[in-house]
Amino acid sequence: MPTVVLMDVSLSMTRPVSLDGSDEFQRKNLAVHGLNMLFEHMASNYRLEFTALMAFSSLWELLVPFTRDYNALQDALSNLEDYDKTCLELALQGVSSVVQQEWGSACPCQVVLVTDGSLGIGKGSLRHSLQTLKLRGDDKKFPLPFPFPTKMFIMCIANAEELQMTDTMDNLEELLRLSGGDGQIFTVDGLLCMKSVQAMFGMLIDRAYSPFHAVLHCGNLSSDVQVFPRPEPVVVDEEVEPIPRAVSTDLEIVGFIEIADISSPPVISRHLVLPIAVNKEVDEVGTGATDELEEEPSASQMAGKSPNFCVLLHGSLKVEGMVALVQLGPDWFGMLYSQADSKKKSNLMMSLFEPSPDPLPWLGKISHLGPVSEAAENPYGEDDSKSPFPVQPQVKRSYAQNVTVWIKASGLQTDVQKILRNARKLPDKTQTFYKELNRLRKAALAFGFWELLKGVAELLERECTLLPDSTHPDAAFQLSHAAHQLKLASSGDSQYAAFDHNIVPMHTDFSS
Repeated sequence: MPTVVLMDVSLSMTRPVSLDGSDEFQRKNLAVHGLNMLFEHMASNYRLEFTALMAFSSLWELLVPFTRDYNALQDALSNLEDYDKTCLELALQGVSSVVQQEWGSACPCQVVLVTDGSLGIGKGSLRHSLQTLKLRGDDKKFPLPFPFPTKMFIMCIANAEELQMTDTMDNLEELLRLSGGDGQIFTVDGLLCMKSVQAMFGMLIDRAYSPFHAVLHCGNLSSDVQVFPRPEPVVVDEEVEPIPRAVSTDLEIVGFIEIADISSPPVISRHLVLPIAVNKEVDEVGTGATDELEEEPSASQMAGKSPNFCVLLHGSLKVEGMVALVQLGPDWFGMLYSQADSKKKSNLMMSLFEPSPDPLPWLGKISHLGPVSEAAENPYGEDDSKSPFPVQPQVKRSYAQNVTVWIKASGLQTDVQKILRNARKLPDKTQTFYKELNRLRKAALAFGFWELLKGVAELLERECTLLPDSTHPDAAFQLSHAAHQLKLASSGDSQYAAFDHNIVPMHTDFSS
Protein backbone atom coordinates (compact mmCIF):
# COMPACT_ATOMS: atom_id res chain seq x y z
CA MET A 1 0.00 0.00 0.00
CA PRO A 2 1.88 3.12 -1.19
CA THR A 3 2.11 6.24 0.96
CA VAL A 4 1.99 9.93 0.02
CA VAL A 5 3.44 12.35 2.56
CA LEU A 6 1.91 15.81 2.06
CA MET A 7 4.05 18.43 3.83
CA ASP A 8 2.74 21.92 4.61
CA VAL A 9 5.44 24.52 3.77
CA SER A 10 3.30 27.64 4.17
CA LEU A 11 4.45 30.63 6.22
CA SER A 12 2.48 29.53 9.28
CA MET A 13 4.80 26.52 9.59
CA THR A 14 7.71 28.93 10.24
CA ARG A 15 6.19 30.13 13.52
CA PRO A 16 8.78 29.78 16.30
CA VAL A 17 8.48 27.32 19.16
CA SER A 18 10.61 27.81 22.27
CA LEU A 19 12.05 24.55 23.57
CA ASP A 20 12.98 24.56 27.28
CA GLY A 21 13.99 28.20 27.13
CA SER A 22 16.89 27.42 24.83
CA ASP A 23 17.09 27.49 21.04
CA GLU A 24 14.01 28.40 19.08
CA PHE A 25 12.68 25.96 16.53
CA GLN A 26 10.08 26.41 13.85
CA ARG A 27 7.06 24.14 13.62
CA LYS A 28 8.48 23.02 10.31
CA ASN A 29 11.59 21.74 12.13
CA LEU A 30 9.41 19.67 14.47
CA ALA A 31 7.50 18.26 11.50
CA VAL A 32 10.73 17.34 9.71
CA HIS A 33 11.98 15.65 12.89
CA GLY A 34 8.81 13.58 13.12
CA LEU A 35 8.91 12.60 9.42
CA ASN A 36 12.57 11.58 9.70
CA MET A 37 11.56 9.29 12.55
CA LEU A 38 8.80 7.80 10.36
CA PHE A 39 11.14 7.28 7.38
CA GLU A 40 13.78 5.63 9.58
CA HIS A 41 11.16 3.22 10.91
CA MET A 42 9.93 2.42 7.40
CA ALA A 43 13.50 1.89 6.17
CA SER A 44 13.97 -0.76 8.87
CA ASN A 45 10.53 -2.39 8.94
CA TYR A 46 8.68 -1.36 5.77
CA ARG A 47 11.38 -1.36 3.11
CA LEU A 48 9.00 -2.67 0.48
CA GLU A 49 6.68 0.32 0.90
CA PHE A 50 6.66 2.88 -1.91
CA THR A 51 6.56 6.44 -0.57
CA ALA A 52 6.28 9.83 -2.28
CA LEU A 53 6.92 13.27 -0.78
CA MET A 54 4.91 16.34 -1.77
CA ALA A 55 5.08 19.93 -0.49
CA PHE A 56 2.29 22.48 -0.70
CA SER A 57 1.33 26.04 0.11
CA SER A 58 -0.74 27.96 -2.46
CA LEU A 59 0.64 25.49 -5.05
CA TRP A 60 1.92 21.93 -4.75
CA GLU A 61 5.13 20.22 -5.84
CA LEU A 62 6.19 16.60 -6.08
CA LEU A 63 9.58 16.61 -4.35
CA VAL A 64 10.28 12.86 -4.52
CA PRO A 65 8.21 10.48 -6.70
CA PHE A 66 7.27 7.03 -5.38
CA THR A 67 10.43 5.34 -4.18
CA ARG A 68 11.91 2.91 -1.68
CA ASP A 69 15.00 5.07 -1.25
CA TYR A 70 14.37 6.60 2.17
CA ASN A 71 17.68 8.46 2.06
CA ALA A 72 16.33 10.45 -0.89
CA LEU A 73 13.18 11.25 1.09
CA GLN A 74 15.19 12.45 4.10
CA ASP A 75 17.48 14.54 1.89
CA ALA A 76 14.44 16.26 0.39
CA LEU A 77 13.14 17.04 3.87
CA SER A 78 16.38 18.77 4.81
CA ASN A 79 16.09 21.07 1.78
CA LEU A 80 12.51 22.28 2.22
CA GLU A 81 11.85 25.93 1.37
CA ASP A 82 9.22 28.26 2.80
CA TYR A 83 6.40 29.55 0.62
CA ASP A 84 3.16 31.54 1.02
CA LYS A 85 -0.39 30.74 2.21
CA THR A 86 -2.08 27.40 2.71
CA CYS A 87 -4.32 26.01 -0.05
CA LEU A 88 -5.14 22.43 0.83
CA GLU A 89 -7.68 21.81 -1.94
CA LEU A 90 -5.08 22.21 -4.71
CA ALA A 91 -2.70 19.94 -2.78
CA LEU A 92 -5.34 17.20 -2.56
CA GLN A 93 -5.93 17.52 -6.30
CA GLY A 94 -2.20 17.00 -6.73
CA VAL A 95 -2.28 13.86 -4.55
CA SER A 96 -5.11 12.45 -6.65
CA SER A 97 -3.20 13.15 -9.88
CA VAL A 98 0.12 11.70 -8.66
CA VAL A 99 -1.41 8.49 -7.27
CA GLN A 100 -3.58 7.79 -10.31
CA GLN A 101 -0.71 8.34 -12.74
CA GLU A 102 1.45 5.82 -10.87
CA TRP A 103 -1.02 3.29 -9.49
CA GLY A 104 -4.41 3.85 -11.15
CA SER A 105 -7.66 3.99 -9.20
CA ALA A 106 -7.78 0.44 -7.83
CA CYS A 107 -4.71 0.44 -5.58
CA PRO A 108 -5.36 1.57 -1.97
CA CYS A 109 -3.12 4.39 -0.76
CA GLN A 110 -2.26 6.05 2.56
CA VAL A 111 -2.00 9.85 2.76
CA VAL A 112 -0.07 11.44 5.63
CA LEU A 113 -0.90 15.16 5.83
CA VAL A 114 1.55 17.12 8.01
CA THR A 115 0.36 20.60 8.92
CA ASP A 116 0.13 23.07 11.80
CA GLY A 117 -3.65 23.22 11.55
CA SER A 118 -3.84 26.61 9.86
CA LEU A 119 -6.66 26.43 7.34
CA GLY A 120 -5.54 29.33 5.16
CA ILE A 121 -7.47 32.54 4.48
CA GLY A 122 -9.95 33.59 1.82
CA LYS A 123 -10.61 31.69 -1.37
CA GLY A 124 -8.69 28.42 -1.49
CA SER A 125 -8.68 27.96 2.29
CA LEU A 126 -10.06 24.72 3.71
CA ARG A 127 -12.86 26.64 5.44
CA HIS A 128 -13.93 28.23 2.14
CA SER A 129 -13.66 24.91 0.28
CA LEU A 130 -15.93 23.12 2.75
CA GLN A 131 -18.47 25.96 2.82
CA THR A 132 -18.85 25.87 -0.98
CA LEU A 133 -19.09 22.09 -1.37
CA LYS A 134 -22.76 22.09 -2.38
CA LEU A 135 -22.46 25.13 -4.63
CA ARG A 136 -20.06 23.60 -7.14
CA GLY A 137 -20.61 22.25 -10.61
CA ASP A 138 -19.39 18.88 -11.81
CA ASP A 139 -16.28 20.49 -13.32
CA LYS A 140 -15.17 22.00 -9.98
CA LYS A 141 -15.78 19.17 -7.55
CA PHE A 142 -13.83 18.92 -4.31
CA PRO A 143 -11.08 16.27 -4.73
CA LEU A 144 -12.37 14.17 -1.82
CA PRO A 145 -13.25 11.40 -1.75
CA PHE A 146 -10.36 10.24 -3.91
CA PRO A 147 -11.20 7.84 -6.78
CA PHE A 148 -8.97 5.22 -5.11
CA PRO A 149 -9.33 3.63 -1.62
CA THR A 150 -7.67 5.92 0.91
CA LYS A 151 -6.60 6.12 4.52
CA MET A 152 -5.82 9.67 5.56
CA PHE A 153 -3.76 10.51 8.63
CA ILE A 154 -3.59 14.19 9.63
CA MET A 155 -0.54 15.07 11.74
CA CYS A 156 -1.09 18.45 13.46
CA ILE A 157 2.00 20.20 14.79
CA ALA A 158 -0.23 21.75 17.44
CA ASN A 159 -2.01 20.58 20.57
CA ALA A 160 -5.76 19.97 20.80
CA GLU A 161 -6.36 23.04 22.97
CA GLU A 162 -4.84 25.32 20.35
CA LEU A 163 -6.95 23.78 17.56
CA GLN A 164 -10.17 23.93 19.54
CA MET A 165 -9.86 27.67 20.11
CA THR A 166 -11.18 28.06 16.55
CA ASP A 167 -13.17 25.81 14.22
CA THR A 168 -9.99 24.13 12.95
CA MET A 169 -10.69 20.74 14.50
CA ASP A 170 -14.26 20.70 13.14
CA ASN A 171 -12.97 21.41 9.62
CA LEU A 172 -10.26 18.74 9.87
CA GLU A 173 -12.81 16.20 11.08
CA GLU A 174 -15.04 17.07 8.11
CA LEU A 175 -12.02 16.64 5.82
CA LEU A 176 -11.39 13.21 7.31
CA ARG A 177 -15.05 12.28 6.87
CA LEU A 178 -14.99 13.31 3.21
CA SER A 179 -11.92 11.14 2.61
CA GLY A 180 -13.90 8.09 3.70
CA GLY A 181 -13.40 8.30 7.46
CA ASP A 182 -10.84 5.51 7.47
CA GLY A 183 -8.01 7.39 9.13
CA GLN A 184 -7.24 9.54 12.16
CA ILE A 185 -6.30 13.03 13.32
CA PHE A 186 -3.22 13.17 15.56
CA THR A 187 -2.40 16.15 17.77
CA VAL A 188 0.51 16.90 20.09
CA ASP A 189 -0.11 15.95 23.70
CA GLY A 190 1.04 18.79 25.96
CA LEU A 191 3.65 21.38 25.01
CA LEU A 192 5.18 21.53 21.55
CA CYS A 193 8.63 19.94 21.74
CA MET A 194 10.70 17.22 20.12
CA LYS A 195 9.51 14.53 22.55
CA SER A 196 5.81 15.28 22.14
CA VAL A 197 6.14 15.26 18.32
CA GLN A 198 8.05 11.97 18.52
CA ALA A 199 5.26 10.51 20.64
CA MET A 200 2.66 11.66 18.09
CA PHE A 201 4.49 10.08 15.16
CA GLY A 202 5.01 6.98 17.29
CA MET A 203 1.22 6.66 17.56
CA LEU A 204 0.99 6.93 13.74
CA ILE A 205 3.56 4.14 13.38
CA ASP A 206 1.62 1.92 15.79
CA ARG A 207 -1.61 2.66 13.94
CA ALA A 208 -0.50 2.28 10.32
CA TYR A 209 3.09 1.10 9.96
CA SER A 210 3.66 -1.59 12.58
CA PRO A 211 4.97 -4.77 10.91
CA PHE A 212 2.84 -7.91 11.08
CA HIS A 213 4.93 -10.79 12.44
CA ALA A 214 3.53 -14.32 12.47
CA VAL A 215 4.66 -17.94 12.77
CA LEU A 216 3.97 -20.21 9.81
CA HIS A 217 3.38 -23.82 10.88
CA CYS A 218 3.26 -27.01 8.84
CA GLY A 219 3.30 -30.15 10.96
CA ASN A 220 6.55 -30.11 12.96
CA LEU A 221 8.08 -27.38 10.80
CA SER A 222 7.68 -23.66 11.46
CA SER A 223 9.15 -20.35 10.41
CA ASP A 224 8.92 -16.77 11.67
CA VAL A 225 7.58 -14.58 8.87
CA GLN A 226 6.56 -11.01 8.19
CA VAL A 227 3.38 -10.45 6.18
CA PHE A 228 3.49 -7.31 4.04
CA PRO A 229 1.42 -5.20 3.86
CA ARG A 230 -0.19 -5.71 7.24
CA PRO A 231 -3.52 -7.61 6.83
CA GLU A 232 -6.48 -5.41 7.73
CA PRO A 233 -9.33 -6.68 9.93
CA VAL A 234 -12.31 -7.93 7.92
CA VAL A 235 -15.93 -7.30 8.94
CA VAL A 236 -18.34 -10.08 8.00
CA ASP A 237 -21.59 -8.46 6.82
CA GLU A 238 -23.74 -11.54 7.28
CA GLU A 239 -23.32 -11.63 11.05
CA VAL A 240 -26.06 -10.16 13.25
CA GLU A 241 -23.53 -8.04 15.14
CA PRO A 242 -20.54 -7.62 12.80
CA ILE A 243 -17.21 -7.89 14.59
CA PRO A 244 -13.88 -7.25 12.82
CA ARG A 245 -12.01 -10.50 12.19
CA ALA A 246 -8.22 -10.21 12.47
CA VAL A 247 -5.66 -12.58 10.95
CA SER A 248 -4.06 -14.78 13.60
CA THR A 249 -0.33 -14.57 14.27
CA ASP A 250 -0.24 -18.39 14.09
CA LEU A 251 -0.72 -19.42 10.47
CA GLU A 252 -1.36 -23.15 10.12
CA ILE A 253 -0.95 -24.93 6.76
CA VAL A 254 -3.80 -27.45 6.60
CA GLY A 255 -3.01 -29.02 3.23
CA PHE A 256 -1.83 -28.68 -0.34
CA ILE A 257 -3.82 -28.64 -3.56
CA GLU A 258 -3.03 -28.39 -7.26
CA ILE A 259 -3.26 -24.97 -8.91
CA ALA A 260 -5.65 -26.34 -11.55
CA ASP A 261 -8.12 -27.40 -8.82
CA ILE A 262 -8.17 -24.08 -7.03
CA SER A 263 -8.13 -22.11 -10.30
CA SER A 264 -8.36 -18.31 -9.81
CA PRO A 265 -10.40 -17.91 -6.62
CA PRO A 266 -11.91 -14.61 -5.41
CA VAL A 267 -9.72 -13.01 -2.73
CA ILE A 268 -10.06 -9.94 -0.52
CA SER A 269 -6.34 -9.05 -0.38
CA ARG A 270 -2.86 -10.22 -1.38
CA HIS A 271 0.27 -10.10 0.76
CA LEU A 272 3.96 -10.84 0.48
CA VAL A 273 5.37 -13.37 2.98
CA LEU A 274 9.01 -12.81 4.02
CA PRO A 275 11.18 -14.91 6.36
CA ILE A 276 12.03 -12.71 9.36
CA ALA A 277 15.42 -14.33 9.97
CA VAL A 278 16.72 -12.92 6.70
CA ASN A 279 14.39 -9.95 6.32
CA LYS A 280 17.08 -7.52 7.45
CA GLU A 281 19.41 -8.66 4.69
CA VAL A 282 17.19 -7.22 1.96
CA ASP A 283 19.04 -4.68 -0.10
CA GLU A 284 17.40 -1.71 -1.75
CA VAL A 285 15.74 -2.96 -4.90
CA GLY A 286 15.28 -0.01 -7.22
CA THR A 287 13.00 2.97 -6.93
CA GLY A 288 10.44 2.39 -9.69
CA ALA A 289 6.79 1.78 -8.99
CA THR A 290 5.51 0.45 -12.29
CA ASP A 291 3.84 -2.61 -10.74
CA GLU A 292 2.48 -3.41 -7.32
CA LEU A 293 4.90 -6.28 -6.71
CA GLU A 294 7.43 -5.76 -9.44
CA GLU A 295 10.72 -5.44 -7.58
CA GLU A 296 10.47 -7.37 -4.34
CA PRO A 297 13.45 -9.60 -3.57
CA SER A 298 12.73 -13.30 -3.83
CA ALA A 299 12.79 -15.49 -0.74
CA SER A 300 15.64 -17.56 -2.17
CA GLN A 301 17.73 -14.43 -2.74
CA MET A 302 17.11 -13.34 0.84
CA ALA A 303 17.82 -16.67 2.51
CA GLY A 304 21.56 -16.92 1.94
CA LYS A 305 22.98 -20.02 3.64
CA SER A 306 20.53 -20.14 6.57
CA PRO A 307 18.10 -23.09 6.37
CA ASN A 308 14.55 -21.79 6.52
CA PHE A 309 11.22 -23.58 6.20
CA CYS A 310 9.66 -20.57 4.45
CA VAL A 311 12.23 -20.79 1.65
CA LEU A 312 11.75 -24.58 1.41
CA LEU A 313 8.00 -24.11 1.14
CA HIS A 314 8.34 -21.42 -1.53
CA GLY A 315 10.62 -23.58 -3.66
CA SER A 316 8.41 -26.64 -3.30
CA LEU A 317 5.22 -24.84 -4.31
CA LYS A 318 7.01 -23.35 -7.31
CA VAL A 319 8.42 -26.68 -8.53
CA GLU A 320 5.31 -28.80 -7.87
CA GLY A 321 2.79 -26.29 -9.21
CA MET A 322 0.70 -26.40 -6.06
CA VAL A 323 -0.71 -24.02 -3.44
CA ALA A 324 -0.88 -24.42 0.33
CA LEU A 325 -4.19 -23.87 2.10
CA VAL A 326 -3.52 -21.93 5.30
CA GLN A 327 -5.86 -21.32 8.23
CA LEU A 328 -5.96 -17.66 9.26
CA GLY A 329 -8.43 -18.03 12.15
CA PRO A 330 -11.67 -19.84 13.03
CA ASP A 331 -13.48 -20.66 9.76
CA TRP A 332 -11.13 -18.39 7.81
CA PHE A 333 -8.68 -19.60 5.19
CA GLY A 334 -6.25 -18.34 2.60
CA MET A 335 -3.65 -19.77 0.26
CA LEU A 336 0.11 -19.57 -0.11
CA TYR A 337 1.60 -19.75 -3.59
CA SER A 338 4.62 -18.76 -5.64
CA GLN A 339 4.23 -15.76 -7.92
CA ALA A 340 6.86 -15.03 -10.55
CA ASP A 341 7.73 -11.39 -11.22
CA SER A 342 10.27 -12.24 -13.89
CA LYS A 343 12.15 -15.22 -15.27
CA LYS A 344 14.63 -15.13 -12.40
CA LYS A 345 12.56 -13.78 -9.52
CA SER A 346 9.52 -15.04 -7.65
CA ASN A 347 7.85 -14.34 -4.32
CA LEU A 348 5.92 -16.31 -1.73
CA MET A 349 2.47 -14.74 -1.71
CA MET A 350 -0.54 -15.15 0.56
CA SER A 351 -4.10 -14.42 -0.59
CA LEU A 352 -6.96 -14.11 1.88
CA PHE A 353 -10.37 -15.63 1.15
CA GLU A 354 -13.66 -14.33 2.55
CA PRO A 355 -14.17 -15.57 6.14
CA SER A 356 -16.24 -18.73 5.69
CA PRO A 357 -15.90 -22.50 6.23
CA ASP A 358 -16.45 -22.94 2.46
CA PRO A 359 -15.10 -19.80 0.73
CA LEU A 360 -14.67 -21.64 -2.59
CA PRO A 361 -17.91 -23.52 -3.42
CA TRP A 362 -16.27 -25.91 -5.89
CA LEU A 363 -13.98 -27.24 -3.12
CA GLY A 364 -16.75 -27.70 -0.55
CA LYS A 365 -15.91 -27.19 3.11
CA ILE A 366 -12.16 -26.84 3.64
CA SER A 367 -12.39 -28.94 6.82
CA HIS A 368 -13.82 -31.84 4.78
CA LEU A 369 -10.77 -32.07 2.50
CA GLY A 370 -8.26 -34.80 3.25
CA PRO A 371 -5.17 -36.60 1.92
CA VAL A 372 -5.50 -38.49 -1.37
CA SER A 373 -3.88 -41.51 0.29
CA GLU A 374 -6.87 -41.93 2.62
CA ALA A 375 -9.38 -42.19 -0.23
CA ALA A 376 -10.74 -45.62 -1.19
CA GLU A 377 -9.60 -44.96 -4.75
CA ASN A 378 -7.51 -42.22 -6.30
CA PRO A 379 -9.94 -39.35 -6.98
CA TYR A 380 -7.66 -38.14 -9.77
CA GLY A 381 -7.60 -41.54 -11.50
CA GLU A 382 -4.58 -43.72 -12.11
CA ASP A 383 -3.36 -41.48 -14.92
CA ASP A 384 -4.56 -38.11 -13.49
CA SER A 385 -7.29 -38.03 -16.14
CA LYS A 386 -10.07 -36.78 -13.83
CA SER A 387 -10.62 -34.44 -10.89
CA PRO A 388 -12.76 -34.66 -7.74
CA PHE A 389 -13.70 -31.02 -8.20
CA PRO A 390 -16.06 -29.29 -8.39
CA VAL A 391 -17.73 -30.98 -5.42
CA GLN A 392 -21.33 -31.82 -6.27
CA PRO A 393 -23.91 -30.43 -3.77
CA GLN A 394 -25.98 -32.95 -1.81
CA VAL A 395 -29.20 -31.25 -2.89
CA LYS A 396 -29.49 -30.97 -6.63
CA ARG A 397 -30.61 -27.49 -7.55
CA SER A 398 -33.10 -26.99 -10.34
CA TYR A 399 -32.35 -24.28 -12.84
CA ALA A 400 -35.33 -25.09 -15.06
CA GLN A 401 -37.53 -22.27 -13.77
CA ASN A 402 -37.02 -19.02 -15.58
CA VAL A 403 -36.64 -16.32 -12.92
CA THR A 404 -37.33 -12.80 -14.09
CA VAL A 405 -34.68 -10.26 -13.08
CA TRP A 406 -34.57 -6.65 -14.21
CA ILE A 407 -31.09 -5.25 -13.68
CA LYS A 408 -31.38 -2.54 -16.30
CA ALA A 409 -34.34 -0.55 -17.63
CA SER A 410 -33.79 -2.12 -21.06
CA GLY A 411 -34.66 -5.58 -19.68
CA LEU A 412 -38.00 -4.38 -18.33
CA GLN A 413 -38.72 -2.53 -21.56
CA THR A 414 -38.07 -5.71 -23.56
CA ASP A 415 -40.55 -7.70 -21.47
CA VAL A 416 -43.29 -5.07 -21.84
CA GLN A 417 -42.72 -4.82 -25.60
CA LYS A 418 -43.00 -8.61 -25.87
CA ILE A 419 -46.45 -8.47 -24.25
CA LEU A 420 -47.58 -5.67 -26.60
CA ARG A 421 -46.36 -7.56 -29.71
CA ASN A 422 -48.41 -10.60 -28.71
CA ALA A 423 -51.39 -8.36 -27.88
CA ARG A 424 -51.44 -7.09 -31.47
CA LYS A 425 -51.59 -10.68 -32.76
CA LEU A 426 -54.59 -11.78 -30.72
CA PRO A 427 -56.41 -14.14 -30.81
CA ASP A 428 -53.72 -16.23 -32.60
CA LYS A 429 -51.16 -15.57 -29.84
CA THR A 430 -53.56 -15.87 -26.89
CA GLN A 431 -51.57 -18.53 -25.02
CA THR A 432 -48.22 -16.78 -25.52
CA PHE A 433 -49.79 -13.43 -24.53
CA TYR A 434 -51.07 -14.74 -21.19
CA LYS A 435 -47.85 -16.64 -20.51
CA GLU A 436 -45.74 -13.46 -20.82
CA LEU A 437 -48.36 -11.43 -18.94
CA ASN A 438 -48.34 -13.83 -15.97
CA ARG A 439 -44.54 -13.90 -15.92
CA LEU A 440 -44.39 -10.11 -15.66
CA ARG A 441 -47.24 -10.08 -13.10
CA LYS A 442 -45.43 -12.51 -10.78
CA ALA A 443 -42.17 -10.56 -10.98
CA ALA A 444 -43.95 -7.25 -10.26
CA LEU A 445 -45.73 -8.77 -7.24
CA ALA A 446 -42.48 -10.25 -5.93
CA PHE A 447 -40.76 -6.86 -6.15
CA GLY A 448 -43.77 -4.91 -4.87
CA PHE A 449 -43.79 -3.06 -8.19
CA TRP A 450 -47.48 -2.12 -8.14
CA GLU A 451 -46.98 0.85 -10.47
CA LEU A 452 -45.78 -1.49 -13.20
CA LEU A 453 -49.04 -3.45 -13.13
CA LYS A 454 -51.05 -0.22 -13.41
CA GLY A 455 -48.83 1.01 -16.24
CA VAL A 456 -49.12 -2.19 -18.28
CA ALA A 457 -52.92 -2.21 -17.70
CA GLU A 458 -53.14 1.30 -19.15
CA LEU A 459 -51.00 0.24 -22.14
CA LEU A 460 -53.35 -2.69 -22.83
CA GLU A 461 -56.40 -0.40 -22.63
CA ARG A 462 -54.71 1.95 -25.10
CA GLU A 463 -53.96 -0.96 -27.46
CA CYS A 464 -57.63 -1.93 -27.25
CA THR A 465 -58.71 1.50 -28.51
CA LEU A 466 -56.19 1.36 -31.38
CA LEU A 467 -57.33 -1.99 -32.78
CA PRO A 468 -58.25 -1.75 -36.50
CA ASP A 469 -61.81 -2.55 -37.60
CA SER A 470 -60.69 -5.78 -39.27
CA THR A 471 -59.41 -7.24 -35.97
CA HIS A 472 -61.20 -10.26 -34.56
CA PRO A 473 -63.61 -9.13 -31.78
CA ASP A 474 -62.05 -11.61 -29.35
CA ALA A 475 -58.89 -9.43 -29.22
CA ALA A 476 -60.73 -6.50 -27.64
CA PHE A 477 -62.37 -8.73 -25.04
CA GLN A 478 -59.05 -10.37 -24.09
CA LEU A 479 -57.19 -7.02 -23.79
CA SER A 480 -59.94 -5.49 -21.64
CA HIS A 481 -60.03 -8.61 -19.46
CA ALA A 482 -56.23 -8.66 -18.99
CA ALA A 483 -56.11 -4.93 -18.17
CA HIS A 484 -58.90 -5.34 -15.59
CA GLN A 485 -57.10 -8.26 -13.90
CA LEU A 486 -53.83 -6.30 -13.68
CA LYS A 487 -55.60 -3.35 -12.06
CA LEU A 488 -57.14 -5.68 -9.49
CA ALA A 489 -53.71 -7.17 -8.73
CA SER A 490 -52.17 -3.70 -8.35
CA SER A 491 -54.68 -2.88 -5.60
CA GLY A 492 -52.91 -5.29 -3.27
CA ASP A 493 -56.12 -7.18 -2.47
CA SER A 494 -55.08 -10.67 -1.37
CA GLN A 495 -57.89 -12.15 -3.47
CA TYR A 496 -56.42 -10.85 -6.72
CA ALA A 497 -52.76 -10.25 -5.82
CA ALA A 498 -51.91 -13.83 -4.84
CA PHE A 499 -48.48 -14.75 -6.20
CA ASP A 500 -49.53 -18.24 -7.32
CA HIS A 501 -52.64 -16.98 -9.10
CA ASN A 502 -52.53 -16.88 -12.91
CA ILE A 503 -54.66 -14.74 -15.21
CA VAL A 504 -56.51 -17.11 -17.54
CA PRO A 505 -57.96 -16.18 -20.94
CA MET A 506 -61.53 -14.92 -20.99
CA HIS A 507 -63.90 -17.56 -22.28
CA THR A 508 -65.67 -16.36 -25.42
CA ASP A 509 -67.71 -18.06 -28.11
CA PHE A 510 -67.99 -16.50 -31.58
CA SER A 511 -68.82 -19.75 -33.41
CA SER A 512 -72.42 -18.68 -34.08
